[in-house]
Amino acid sequence: MTRRPPARRPARRPSRRRKQQQDTQLVAAGVAAAAAIGLVVVVVNWLLAHWWILLAALLLGALAAGGWWQQRQQRLEWERVKQRALRYAISQLDALTHQQFEVAVRDLMRRDGCSDALRVGGRGDLGADVKATDPHGRRWVIQCKHRRSGNEGAAVGTPDLQVLNGTGRPVHKADVVVLVTNGRITQPGRDFARQQRLHLVDRQVLAQWATGSRPLWELLPLIPPPRRPTALS
Repeated sequence: MTRRPPARRPARRPSRRRKQQQDTQLVAAGVAAAAAIGLVVVVVNWLLAHWWILLAALLLGALAAGGWWQQRQQRLEWERVKQRALRYAISQLDALTHQQFEVAVRDLMRRDGCSDALRVGGRGDLGADVKATDPHGRRWVIQCKHRRSGNEGAAVGTPDLQVLNGTGRPVHKADVVVLVTNGRITQPGRDFARQQRLHLVDRQVLAQWATGSRPLWELLPLIPPPRRPTALS
């Protein structure tokens, strides 16, 4: 005898309680939607009937936005004024940490009109501590070498300049490659910089730049010509 396969159990239908819950949820959602639409209609009708309140609110908002914008512009102008008046004595620069020295060089470049001057120094900076674009369109890459002892500290030599020379133009695409130090630079380092068209800002040039008001490109010889003509050209 062959056995009959067991009969399949009929699929369970949703219980009446579950169906009632679903119906209740649908009704609640519909009521909530109708209430929201009704509230919007009431608010719109009220605003149409009291249009002057809406107009007053818009005017107050416009005045508030205008006041915020004016204050923002005043703050920006004050920052520009402070940057134009920025000065550092060489003794102040000596007292800084290396990171603070990089920030000071960045701020001096901003003072001179390089609004995009950025401190990028740190591990993996590939020889660039500060990057900037001057008002003439030239791209600057600056390496900072701070010495707490000033001229008494270790002199900057050829190895540091070789690193800067290897990345300044090939990697960072600079037009002007500069090393800034509050200390000394060895004579072999100066010879190497002259051969490779690197610009040096030693303690004397740094003091002249930081305590004065002339931009760095007016203090350094053989700066490349402007990339684009400007009112300052």
